[in-house]
Amino acid sequence: MNVFKRLFKIGQAETNSAIDNMEDPIKMTEQGIRDMKQDLDKSLEALAQVKALAIRAKNDQDEYQNKAEEYQNKAIIILKKGHSKEIDATEADRLAKEALVQKEAAEQQVLKSKEESDKFDNNVAQLQKTIQTIKGNIGKWENELKTLKARVKVSNATKSLNKQMAEIDSTGTVSMLERMKEKVAREEALAEAYGDIANAKKSIDDEIDKAADTSTAKANDDLAKLKEKLGLNDSKEA
Repeated sequence: MNVFKRLFKIGQAETNSAIDNMEDPIKMTEQGIRDMKQDLDKSLEALAQVKALAIRAKNDQDEYQNKAEEYQNKAIIILKKGHSKEIDATEADRLAKEALVQKEAAEQQVLKSKEESDKFDNNVAQLQKTIQTIKGNIGKWENELKTLKARVKVSNATKSLNKQMAEIDSTGTVSMLERMKEKVAREEALAEAYGDIANAKKSIDDEIDKAADTSTAKANDDLAKLKEKLGLNDSKEA
């Protein structure tokens, strides 16, 4: 059946390096599974039809067997009636002979029907075996499809990651980091320099302010004047 050819082609495609030049393997596998399910439906329909023929052949066999037995019984009855003078002996022989001819014809039909019944039974067995094979292959390929889809997801994710990693310029990145470090070092040095300048300027201003501070002298002068006013100068006390 063509289903096995498709199964072989799908299996061959999986192991063949030419799969890279084929269409999406997932879509192809899905289509293959759909084809197998269609073949399964056709096989089930054929099985039903062949079973019907087998049943009919068996029924025909039973029917012709019954007819052969009936003609045999009728021939016996006719001969007995001829022997008992119920009917003319010559006529009884003629009718009994005709009954035996019909019996022989019915027996031939029994044999023919049996051959057909056996043939249909073999066809039914073959179709059932084929159906079981198709069902098994459908289950197998559905599981394979699940695995294939998972592998494709992993493959795509890995490919995307590897592509991103491949597109990263490691030399350029290191160079950029070095430039950033150099810039930060310059900024830190500049900040330290400004700090030194600010501290230096503050120290000079402090020295100047200290040197120009007259608050202590003025306080001494004010003290001397107050003592003089109060008559507390050391010279007068003496």
